[in-house]
Amino acid sequence: MVFSSITFLFFFLPAVLLLNGCTRGRASNVLLLVASLLFYAWGEGIYLLVMLASILGNFVAGLFIDHFRPTRAGRAALGLGVGLNLVLLGFFKYAGFLVDNLNQVLALVGLPGVALGPVHLPIGISFFTFQAISYLMDVHRGTVRAQRNPLDLGLYIALFPQLIAGPIVRYHDIAAEIVRRRVTSADFAAGAERFLYGLAKKVLLANPLGLVADKIFALPAAELSPSLCWLGALCYTFQIYYDFSGYSDMAIGLGRMFGFHFLENFNYPYVAASIRDFWRRWHISLSSWLRDYVYIPLGGNRGGAVRTAANLWAVFFLCGLWHGAAWTFVAWGLFHGFFLVLERSPLGRLRDRLWLPLRHVLTLVVVVAGWVLFRSETLAEALAFLGIMAGFDPVPGGRYPAAMYLDRKTVVELALAACLALPLFPFLRRRGREIIDGLGGPWQHGAAAGAEAGRLALLGTLVYCTWISLAAGVYNPFIYFRF
Repeated sequence: MVFSSITFLFFFLPAVLLLNGCTRGRASNVLLLVASLLFYAWGEGIYLLVMLASILGNFVAGLFIDHFRPTRAGRAALGLGVGLNLVLLGFFKYAGFLVDNLNQVLALVGLPGVALGPVHLPIGISFFTFQAISYLMDVHRGTVRAQRNPLDLGLYIALFPQLIAGPIVRYHDIAAEIVRRRVTSADFAAGAERFLYGLAKKVLLANPLGLVADKIFALPAAELSPSLCWLGALCYTFQIYYDFSGYSDMAIGLGRMFGFHFLENFNYPYVAASIRDFWRRWHISLSSWLRDYVYIPLGGNRGGAVRTAANLWAVFFLCGLWHGAAWTFVAWGLFHGFFLVLERSPLGRLRDRLWLPLRHVLTLVVVVAGWVLFRSETLAEALAFLGIMAGFDPVPGGRYPAAMYLDRKTVVELALAACLALPLFPFLRRRGREIIDGLGGPWQHGAAAGAEAGRLALLGTLVYCTWISLAAGVYNPFIYFRF
């Protein structure tokens, strides 16, 4: 069940909100846990047992780690708990990938391959597994005490707003709200508004631009032109941003409607002036997770330039692999790792002296090229696509120019996507407040009322357009489900 589906918007969510409004305290936790398990079972069926096993295993492991924390037994319990989480993730997400690559090696030396049937990938397993690992790590570090109530830990792991596509929520960030929370009318209204803005980003920008990107990436290399490749890459660049950030907005908004305050997951990543800056702004919950639980434990930047580079490569190898069991994802992670290492070198220091707008452009080119690796089915396809973008066109001029896919509607959508990727709204909101605050008497009240009316009109227009698109049954995938 996806947030942008009719079933969720008009049946599941209203029912849960209504029932939650009628419950208080521990009853609300039980309600949200049952609703979250039903939400997951809707699409995953029997694989709900995988999540239940994760909840039970991490509950027991947390108790052992907390009880034996200062001792060797506590470290052993941590290792066992983290190891079991990784085994769970590794089997369902990477078993097929490992066997396929092993069979290729075995074929080279004339040995028979290993037989393995298809392995189902439970939706959201990467997210709830990383949440469980962070819980165990934080208990071991003494940041939090182990949860004594398995239902409360189950709610943390299974809470449906962030269950299937994040953001990755740390236990210590919502531990107090699991025990006691209060939903005010202001919180509910802000959460609903955030949810609706995220839904509009997903339906009105990510979906139509994703349809264009899918059509272009489906063409064989011989039928592509440089302009068409750049159009496809840019459409996917905006699709993945508005798809994922829109989902994060919806998750954060839903959480707030139920009394939870999740941290931000995106901060205008396409205005970054470096790849390091990009990762401070993109999928913040994942990048901070990797920093705190992988990069810093490996030594971070404390062991000299070579050790720091090795740590960065290791982290971004894992980052790529976390996104998917394919060499294209690994290549995407290592690609970003390469530029992060480069920015710490003397070349990076020279780059820092460049004109700031040029640094923004160079960063965006690297990011867009990386998304081609991320989107392509194979490394060969990615390299061919990137080669054409760079001007190495196997068929000069290409068979299909960009104009074939660049109609007026797509131009408007691209223009809106580019504008909204800039922090224009925060600037205009801040500037508007300054102007209103500078007015006196009735003028101030009138201007404030006008600004509020404009905000509500914009929200109403977005809601109307979103509903119309959903009712029309438009192209509506969610690309981060595969991760």
